[in-house]
Amino acid sequence: MPTTPSRRQFIGGAVALGSASVIAAAFRSLSGTPTSTGSAVLATPSTIPSPTLAPLITPVKDFYRIDTAFEIPQVNPTTWSLRISGMVDKEKRFTLDDINAMPQVTHDITMGCVSNEVGGDLIGTAQWSGVLLADVLRSCGVQSGAEQLVSRSVDGWTCGTPVDAIMDGRPAMLVTSMNGEPLIPKHGFPVRMVVPGLFGYVSATKWVQDIELTTWNAFDAYWIDRGWAKQGPMLSSSRIDLPRNGAQIKTPSVIIAGFAWAPRAGVKSVDVRVDDGQWIPAEVKKSPTGDTWCQWKLNWTVTPGQHKFTTRVIDATGAIQDEQVRPVEPSGATGYHSISVECVA
Repeated sequence: MPTTPSRRQFIGGAVALGSASVIAAAFRSLSGTPTSTGSAVLATPSTIPSPTLAPLITPVKDFYRIDTAFEIPQVNPTTWSLRISGMVDKEKRFTLDDINAMPQVTHDITMGCVSNEVGGDLIGTAQWSGVLLADVLRSCGVQSGAEQLVSRSVDGWTCGTPVDAIMDGRPAMLVTSMNGEPLIPKHGFPVRMVVPGLFGYVSATKWVQDIELTTWNAFDAYWIDRGWAKQGPMLSSSRIDLPRNGAQIKTPSVIIAGFAWAPRAGVKSVDVRVDDGQWIPAEVKKSPTGDTWCQWKLNWTVTPGQHKFTTRVIDATGAIQDEQVRPVEPSGATGYHSISVECVA
């Protein structure tokens, strides 16, 4: 495998989601009281002081950013166009007006980076709006044998996406807005790709201007050339956001809470283990589809001393999160997220 530079060299401004914005929003009722973005967040009983957890929908200003652009491309929307070529019946070019004239859809989709460590913050959920990429491709006629969709950014970056992941019914999109507002340049204005269930390096081309349908053998995209896996399905994981790692707890009880995701399948349950004890089921506010993460919480009665909290997720098929500890390269980190706290109550 070729030596690869750290993907984190190319962070143009990854904003912490868990650690930096953990105080961003209070828990609300389990019945799903909408936030300002229209998404529900968990609540604790009124008799327990409410901790805080980041919102289900990540604000644009807090959404992580990783790409290879040292300077954010400034694209003129009036001259921008998208070419569809390769293994199609008819090569086409679409302007922004063409994209906006097509049937528009909106989907809440969680996007994650393959460089995200277990428990890390290179992940977020947004309300993405635009058009279904499958509709665009069908208008060109996808030829038999097309395996890979190679997308190219205006700055020359390339990405290879399985054609099956575009055409299998999931809401793979050409996105023009994020959380109800037009895309901003750092997130891909005027048009970017979003494909649920895949890590961003194989699915989330910003500033996209060219899409070519081809085979896997015909082309290796930017990060594949640098040793990363050719196909990057996003992995199930659970993260503890509350309490903070290293916290000193002085209350009789503590709420352990965080986020979990099981891409495509969806979250069935989340468990928490204290030290080496039995797994305890957490309360989960489930998302309507497997394309978005969910929030979970567990109220634990404090016992004095040093303690370790560990979490895992089980998806809707019954598959338990991979416990084996592996690094992010070449296809995403695995293992359970744990934090340590000191309880003095």
